Amino acid sequence: MRGSKALVGVVVAALSLIHHGAIAQDQLKLAVGARGVGETFVPELGQNAGIFKKHGLALDIFYTQGGGETIQVVISNAAHIGVAIGFLGTIGAFAKGAPVRVIGSTFTGGNQLFWYVRADSPIKSLKDAAGKTVAYSTNGSSTHTSVLALKKFTGADFVPTQTGAAPGTYTQVMSGQIDVGWSVPPFVLQHLAEGRLQIIARGSDVAAIRDQTIRVNVANADALRQKRDAFVRYMRALSRAIDWAYSGDAAIDAYAAYAKVPAALAQRTRDEFYPKASLQLTEVRGLELTLKQALEYKYITSPLSVADVRAGLIDIVYSPGK
Repeated sequence: MRGSKALVGVVVAALSLIHHGAIAQDQLKLAVGARGVGETFVPELGQNAGIFKKHGLALDIFYTQGGGETIQVVISNAAHIGVAIGFLGTIGAFAKGAPVRVIGSTFTGGNQLFWYVRADSPIKSLKDAAGKTVAYSTNGSSTHTSVLALKKFTGADFVPTQTGAAPGTYTQVMSGQIDVGWSVPPFVLQHLAEGRLQIIARGSDVAAIRDQTIRVNVANADALRQKRDAFVRYMRALSRAIDWAYSGDAAIDAYAAYAKVPAALAQRTRDEFYPKASLQLTEVRGLELTLKQALEYKYITSPLSVADVRAGLIDIVYSPGK
């Protein structure tokens, strides 16, 4: 009898441990730059699909107006991870001693960013935009980087102007407060199809940007030291979430619901503007060019070497297969 009671006690204890193990998850706070912009859909859809839960993580996701705002949230440790932060803004913060680490890329290339005008605008290209206002989201964001690169590339003396997220930027363009707006699909694609807007420039117009890491996953350095295993699991789960997001119809339906667009437009957006290869996580590409831009665009006041940045800022915590 005593043996039976002891056995029952062991079983109950084991079941209790299993139960508590199943529900005990590490919480990570994610600040995500501008909901719906580029690859920012992946963490939310991956969480909804149960992928992060399988890796013992519960994500507390909130959205900002862009990468410049996101990195400030990470620096203050109000978020453990910042998603889709402009790389130049990250380098600038690092150079000032901010406790940030790049734990993975989020987007490589400039294919998804474009700039547009109203259909009745006399501006037909950025070369016509001298003295006009040209939008970007926030200081330090990838849109800011791209606008500065386009200004140099075109030679047009336009005025880069901070306008916040894509929906608000569209309102400013249509009301005449801004001359040239920025966007990414699926925002304004329907308006373009209806002839209400016209694209006049793309991020990919600048050849150097086409294979350059422009946005990154950034961790608070103190939080990374304290719970590194959770960050490793996050990046592993993010890799799985990307695989899932580029799989079957369920992923397209989920993205369509997230972006509030028809499934056909969701698929076009994902496949044409956000090719899976651009969402690679493990390589920071074009670093030498990025550091030159950081100095030229005054994100830093003195040169940084590739070796210094790789040693002090970049900490790729996960590679596929590990």
